[in-house]
Amino acid sequence: MSHFVYILRCADQSLYVGCTNDLDRRVKQHNNSKWGAHYTKIRRPVVLIHSEEFRTLIEARRRETEIKGWRREKKLALINK
Repeated sequence: MSHFVYILRCADQSLYVGCTNDLDRRVKQHNNSKWGAHYTKIRRPVVLIHSEEFRTLIEARRRETEIKGWRREKKLALINK
């Protein structure tokens, strides 16, 4: 099973970083469901702008933590790469 780290652009232009094993389902949840993160619920709609695939949850969580620690400019550089 694959795991994904993803970055969403919210309606207020902020960025949200998350991790999931079903990218399509999770983006739909962020936009439409009560199961979306509170942060994105109040900033809908969101758009998927970057994702990375990993073989294990541990690898994905490490990368998620790494990216979350970055400043906005570094996240944007990754997205625009």
